[in-house]
Amino acid sequence: MAPHAAPLVDRDLRAAVRRGELVVTDIDWSLLRPAAVSLRLGTGAYAPTSRQPVDVARRETYPDLVERQPDVHGRIVIQPGEVVLVRTLENVGLSTRLAGLLDGTSDLARLGIQVVLAHQVSPGWGMPDGAPLTLEIVSRLAHDVALRPGMRIANLMIFRGRRARRSYAEMPDRHPASSWSVGSRLADLFDD
Repeated sequence: MAPHAAPLVDRDLRAAVRRGELVVTDIDWSLLRPAAVSLRLGTGAYAPTSRQPVDVARRETYPDLVERQPDVHGRIVIQPGEVVLVRTLENVGLSTRLAGLLDGTSDLARLGIQVVLAHQVSPGWGMPDGAPLTLEIVSRLAHDVALRPGMRIANLMIFRGRRARRSYAEMPDRHPASSWSVGSRLADLFDD
């Protein structure tokens, strides 16, 4: 019978970090939640800018990824309805027995800001040293929103389960752990 998967609570998260099963670089323990690790906004940002309708099978139709420079105050400004790709300040790594679910904070949601990802962090992601997670941030407001690098941006819940037969590092279509990735690779599925 498979073990029951439940989120790791604060003391389990600390123990997983000590054992090296969970890597969270530069972790701010004051931001530890009862059943999640809070992650902070990094400094890099890109905005997908479309030139034409997108066909997922045709890479040449994909939006340009335009680097978003911080404003004069060092903030990342998101325009109304815009999607901005950002990375987490912390690098994250999960052993092959851990999986994660990532969610934006309710404080940002109350300001009309959605923080999304595929919501899943696969077993083996970022090991052994950790890698940043790429987040998609969407503004639902009619005005610009200024986010500040270093602010709490998302919560990562960790679950323990059976060891994955194939870790994220062994997946053929994985993003490299050495850097954060922003581009879509859907067209690779249609390449002949």
